[in-house]
Amino acid sequence: MASTVLYLCTGNSCRSQMAEGWTRALRPDWQAHSAGTRPGRLDPRAVRVMSEAGIDIADQHSKHIEELRGIAPDLVVTVCDSAREACPVWPGVTEMRHVGFDDPPHLAATASSEDEALAHYRRVRDEIRSLVESLPPG
Repeated sequence: MASTVLYLCTGNSCRSQMAEGWTRALRPDWQAHSAGTRPGRLDPRAVRVMSEAGIDIADQHSKHIEELRGIAPDLVVTVCDSAREACPVWPGVTEMRHVGFDDPPHLAATASSEDEALAHYRRVRDEIRSLVESLPPG
């Protein structure tokens, strides 16, 4: 039986969505979910850079953590400091882990060009891929 991972972020618009997409693509031995403490909307730049890597997350959508109360994750990974601070207790969770990644939308806000903005997304995308690849066998 596959293990279940839940990625939490504040907006569930970028980092946690990328982690969910990477997990679904690279780790079929894990069931992947993502949610946010204050969900927004899926970030188009996250969709774009994931597509460049061959991963389609366009059909994913931002969800509030309460929408996933019915799942029983083996691992909960917070990918931003705010989500770590607001993370609720998940009964039965085997492991909780925090891996803080830079916030691409925040970094892109001061970029002087679209290419510079996307470079932030690509770097974080690749860092998240490394996290997913490091998951133990599900």
